[in-house]
Amino acid sequence: MRRLTAWLRRWSARVVFGAAFLVLAVVLALRVVPPPTTQTIWSESRRLGGVDHAWVPIDRVAPVMVRAVVAAEDANFCLHWGFDMNAIRDAIEEGGQRGASTITQQTVKNVFLWQGRNWTRKALEAGLTPLVEALWPKRRILEIYLNIAEWDEGVFGIEAAAGRYFGVGPEALTPAQAAALAAILPDPKGRDAANLSGWLTRRARQIEDGAATIRADGRAACFES
Repeated sequence: MRRLTAWLRRWSARVVFGAAFLVLAVVLALRVVPPPTTQTIWSESRRLGGVDHAWVPIDRVAPVMVRAVVAAEDANFCLHWGFDMNAIRDAIEEGGQRGASTITQQTVKNVFLWQGRNWTRKALEAGLTPLVEALWPKRRILEIYLNIAEWDEGVFGIEAAAGRYFGVGPEALTPAQAAALAAILPDPKGRDAANLSGWLTRRARQIEDGAATIRADGRAACFES
């Protein structure tokens, strides 16, 4: 019995070590290699019979587009280590009526995990987020996020989104176009960046102003090259 217990402990330790090594290797690899796909892209591709998605380096994305996404989704992106504790506290105080996920958390969820709100996924997300923050530069996190985000049904990544809505490449997006694209991110299937409602038009203007603000006050310094 003791031998069996000792054997099980050794193999359990090996499995845990092996899994941890594999996760570390994958995270390190994705620091330089584009993710081949995500669970959402794969499932939507199967459902729709294909998706519009092409990888584009962040150097080919208009800087104002990068700033607009940060202003809209995670204005303190440069100031936290993966979790925005102030946003979390605010969300708790408001009874969970507002989101508190950072861009890093959203990237981790989309690249490594699956959609949903179960506790297993949340626990894995909580473990992977600081690892990604430690091993990827902030600019790399944004590069991956911009390339895997959903912008419309079957439209993934900023290259496809810029072409879908405005007929231009991501490098040619104007501040107003960038803000419009950022404004639809919370509900990409229910919003149209080329035909914003009155409320979304006001939201896009706020995002445009926010993008200029984080550039001026230094909150874009961690990802501006």
